[in-house]
Amino acid sequence: MRLKEFLSVRGIDFVSVNVLADPAGFAELESLGVRSVPVLSRGKDFIFGQSTREIVAFLGLQEKSGPELSPPELYARLDKFMTAAIGLLPLMPEEKLHVHVPGRPRSYRALAFHLFRVVAAFLDAQQGTTLVQAAFREEPAADAGMADVAAYGAGVQTRFRDWWAHGDTEAARLLPTYYGDQSLHELLERTTWHSGQHVRQWMMLLEREGVAHDRPLGEADFARLPMPANVWDG
Repeated sequence: MRLKEFLSVRGIDFVSVNVLADPAGFAELESLGVRSVPVLSRGKDFIFGQSTREIVAFLGLQEKSGPELSPPELYARLDKFMTAAIGLLPLMPEEKLHVHVPGRPRSYRALAFHLFRVVAAFLDAQQGTTLVQAAFREEPAADAGMADVAAYGAGVQTRFRDWWAHGDTEAARLLPTYYGDQSLHELLERTTWHSGQHVRQWMMLLEREGVAHDRPLGEADFARLPMPANVWDG
């Protein structure tokens, strides 16, 4: 769930600043010593708006936070999301891959790659490599087709399954990220809904381009995950 959405649904008053469009907002961000967003600030105190648990603690809210689904349930969901994506990606006409998704400068090709890259970044983090925002900005080859991206995704899925079968899956183990150490359980939840949201978007993009498909994912597949309310921001 996006930070803005998290605050709005709880009726919390806040001022949202687009630091890319507002020089004053960018200057305020710099004064805090912060170089990435989203950030929730109060005076000189701030946290990154990535962890629901940390947001709840920062705001002093009296509510339960943390993943609703167990690690095995999250594993099964994310594996299903990747399986769906591998089947759906090749349905997109190649001549459409340069088109941008609604509301942001990201091509269909880049979105397809990104939905697997977030899983690869999680797997790197569980091996001790700090998860950084730059990992999420990586792009596929400019001429990559959907068969290429699906093959990349299949490799990520195999690596994910091998980790679950043979790796360290201790839920409380701390993994290094750009917004502080996070438990494996929390980062697995974030990775699951993040990738799932992009598969959800891909299904809509196919429909937008007039491509029929069997809609392998439904509302039940996203239940009990902190999914954004909207398929697209705004």
